[in-house]
This record gives sequence, C-alpha cells and structure tokens, in this order.
Amino acid sequence: MIKLDQFLKFLGIASTGGQAKLMILDGKVKVNGIIETRRGKKLTAEDQVTIGNKTFKVGDNIV
Repeated sequence: MIKLDQFLKFLGIASTGGQAKLMILDGKVKVNGIIETRRGKKLTAEDQVTIGNKTFKVGDNIV
C-alpha cells in the first residue's frame, strides 16, 4: 500500500508533499473516478488515480 500524496510524489506529478496536499485538497485528484480529498488515502494495486486527463494504475507504477 502507498498513500495518495506519496504516490503523486513517486510519479513526479508533485515535487513536494505540500504540492501534493494542495492538489488533493483542491479536488484535482480522483481515485477510481471519484474526487479524493484525503491525502492519506491508502491505495492498493488495483486503484486508479486520475489527474487531469491522465490515469495511472497504482500496481503498474509501484513495484
């Protein structure tokens, strides 16, 4: 498992934890098609994270 804010940093979408937090709190991040505002949301390999028009499957990006 990985937290949502850590996943955004891992992908390089957010350069800092603060930037990831703001993206999440501003409603710019969806998990499985639903806006997620909890930066500590725990993701599993099957979850899909969408930012803008890009979608990332957690399991395809975390080894």
